[in-house]
Amino acid sequence: MLRKGHLLMMLAAGWLLAACADHSAQEAREQARRQFVEDSMALKVAVMPTLDCLPLFVAQQADLFAQQGLDVRLMEYQAQMDQDTAVERGHVEGLATDSVRAEWLRRKGVALQTVGQTSLKWQLISNKTARIKLLVQLDDKMVAMTRYSATDSLAKMAVKKARLIPDRVFRIQVNDVNVRLAMLETGVMDAMLLPEPQATQARLGGHHVLLDTDSLGLHWGILAFTREAMADTMRQRQVETFLKVYRQACDSIAANGYTHYRELIAARCHVNAATVDSLDVRIEK
Repeated sequence: MLRKGHLLMMLAAGWLLAACADHSAQEAREQARRQFVEDSMALKVAVMPTLDCLPLFVAQQADLFAQQGLDVRLMEYQAQMDQDTAVERGHVEGLATDSVRAEWLRRKGVALQTVGQTSLKWQLISNKTARIKLLVQLDDKMVAMTRYSATDSLAKMAVKKARLIPDRVFRIQVNDVNVRLAMLETGVMDAMLLPEPQATQARLGGHHVLLDTDSLGLHWGILAFTREAMADTMRQRQVETFLKVYRQACDSIAANGYTHYRELIAARCHVNAATVDSLDVRIEK
């Protein structure tokens, strides 16, 4: 039988444990609330593992955003369709994309406002094992691309330029740019549209360039934010600072060259060091 003193001690310990548990739960709720507020106020931007996003990777690595008092979260996706989903669901306020894709999103009801251009470039590259060196040789061949995007438009231009029957060139949707590159390197696909630096890695592998946006004078790379975000005063100030930092990072890349960021490019774009060493400094501001 418990003595009265022991019983009181046990009750006190129980009350203390309950109080501690309640305090811990309260702290956890408060921390979750603070984290929610921080996440909500941060400027979230969808990016791809491509060279046009390098200024953003550089700015993040060098804490350039933080130095301007700006909390930027770069949300990396491997395919444009995943970027689209993130924008549509409100998971991000902006994205680095191409103007063709942005227009398609607008037609779907996603109100986007273009705020700047990027250095995004595309090349139509054929598999060396397919021995395709001319556009006309794409007849009855498979071309990897993403529908409703710059790659889709460029593939159509190639067909028209070669005066081929559209249905005789099979445009195959492969959304992940690095999966697309792997399909070229393993001989699965006859040709494909690749951005930089994946296009450089393909060229180093002996594959052939049939068409590119540079030769056509096409500049489709853009930075865009939702009109909802741009209608908010706080977000407007964030975007202004974001663009200022983006230009600062572009200047840094132009001054130092791509090889200065060899490890960063290899890690974020998933290409080898030889590819980075072969890149030219061609950042467009």
